[in-house]
Amino acid sequence: MDGHPVLDGHRVLDGRRVLDGLRAYRLITAMWIRSTMTYRASFAMTTFGNFAATALDFVAILLMFSRVDALGGYPLPEVAFLYGLSSVSFGLADLAIGSMDKLGRRVRDGTLDTLLVRPAPVLAQVAADRFGLRRLGRVTQGALVLTYALWTVDIDWTAAKLLLMPVVLVSGAGIFGAVFVAGAAFQFVAQDASEAQNAFTYGGTTLLQYPPTIFGQELVRGVTFVLPLAFVNWLPAAYVLDRPNPLGLPQWVAFTPPLVAVGCGVLAGLAWRAGLRTYRSTGS
Repeated sequence: MDGHPVLDGHRVLDGRRVLDGLRAYRLITAMWIRSTMTYRASFAMTTFGNFAATALDFVAILLMFSRVDALGGYPLPEVAFLYGLSSVSFGLADLAIGSMDKLGRRVRDGTLDTLLVRPAPVLAQVAADRFGLRRLGRVTQGALVLTYALWTVDIDWTAAKLLLMPVVLVSGAGIFGAVFVAGAAFQFVAQDASEAQNAFTYGGTTLLQYPPTIFGQELVRGVTFVLPLAFVNWLPAAYVLDRPNPLGLPQWVAFTPPLVAVGCGVLAGLAWRAGLRTYRSTGS
C-alpha cells in the first residue's frame, strides 16, 4: 500500500532541509577554516592558548590530589577518566556548534535578519558562524588526559566496554550539542541569556569532571532525569570502571547514551523551531 502523499511529501522536504543544512554548514565552516589558516602563527598561538586555559581545570584537580588520595572514593586515574570523557565530548560539541551562544547578540542587533533571507537553514548558518578551529586545543587537552587515564586506570576490559568508549564520546558530544541548540532557542525569548546557557554547557562539563559521589542525590537525579548530562560520562563510566551506579540504576543504562542523544536532539530541534517562529525583527 502506498504511503500517505502528504506525509511522504513532508518526509522528503525534511530530508532535503537536513541535506541543505549539512551542505551549508560544510561550506561556511570551510570558509572560516581557510580564513583561519591564512594566519597560521595566530592560529597556533590561539589554539595553544585554548589548550593551556582548559588545562588549568585539570591542574586544579592535580592540586587537590596533592592533599588527598581519593576524591569521593575515586583515585586520580578514575577522576582523570571522568575528566577526559567529559572534556572530549564537550570539546567536540563546542568545536562544531560553539557559536550558538552568540545568537542573543544577533537577535538584539538585528543581524539575524541577514541569515533569514539567505537560501540556507538558519540553524546551520548560526552553528557554523565564525567557526573556531582554535577550539581543537580543548579537544586535544581532553584527549591527552583521557589517554593518561586509560593508561593508568585499572579496567577489566571486555568487548562491550571497548565498543562503548567511542559510542560514549560521540553520544556525549550529541548531548552537549543539543544543550547548545536548546540554549540558543531560549535566547530568542530572553535575548541576553548567553550566561545562562553557559551555566549548562561550560558549567555542565565542569560538573561532570568530578565524581558523582561528591554531590547530593538531588543534583545527581537532576542531571540524570531532567538535564541528562549524566549520560555523557557518569553512567557509562560507572559500568566501565565496575563501580556502583550513582543512582542504583540497572547496568544497561550505560548503553543508552545514543538514545538519550537522539531524544535530546529531537527536543532541541523542536525548541529551535518554536523559538525561530517567535522571532520578530528589530526593524533596523
